[in-house]
Amino acid sequence: MTDANIIEIFCILDGFCKYFAPELKKHTLDICGKRSRNRQCLMSDSEVMTILVLFHILRHRDLKSFYLGYVCNHMRKEFPHRLSYNRFVERQAKVGLRLLLFLQTCALGKCTGISIIDSTPLKSCNIKRAHSHRTMKGWAAKGKCTMGWFYGFKLHIVINDRGEIIQWMLTPGNVDDR
Repeated sequence: MTDANIIEIFCILDGFCKYFAPELKKHTLDICGKRSRNRQCLMSDSEVMTILVLFHILRHRDLKSFYLGYVCNHMRKEFPHRLSYNRFVERQAKVGLRLLLFLQTCALGKCTGISIIDSTPLKSCNIKRAHSHRTMKGWAAKGKCTMGWFYGFKLHIVINDRGEIIQWMLTPGNVDDR
């Protein structure tokens, strides 16, 4: 991945983020009426989104080793205001919806006549703990795939012959693939 590609990805994401970025105030009033500081983070949302996109493009195994090993060591020039890993994970959760919106509106491929559909399970917890699982209660469900029973969701993806995602859908685990 060259610097030009990274800059191109960043510029596309930054242009998209400008439509959704709220104006941040430097000082706000807290509950007692006193002024409290709301420090603005030095790493922008588009930088966090760029790192997440690069993580998937470069096909690293886990985000922590990618961020600490690759971004913090080899991409110092591209991301001069890096955050600690814990803070980066917090920021990742905050930009998740915006990144999902970007992928749905701007990053889908075109249908070329040849389409392939497949689904993959996204496990919320072990199937034995499904009855006491509270986080995804009401959304996740028990389902079956080629690997056996699971509790969670299914991600259905339609791709074209070039490998571009045409459409995707997240459903409870008990939804049939057809």
